[in-house]
Amino acid sequence: MLAKNFTLLFYLKKRSNYVSGNLPVYMRISINGTRSEMSMGRDCDPEK
Repeated sequence: MLAKNFTLLFYLKKRSNYVSGNLPVYMRISINGTRSEMSMGRDCDPEK
């Protein structure tokens, strides 16, 4: 049986021209080092 490495990461994506306000929430899935990234369609205040 082959072993697989799986990670799931949720993070706020800050743009270079960001000043203030909500940031979009992104999700990154990595399986054996191969990454896939997608937007969750939600925003969050980075202070929280």
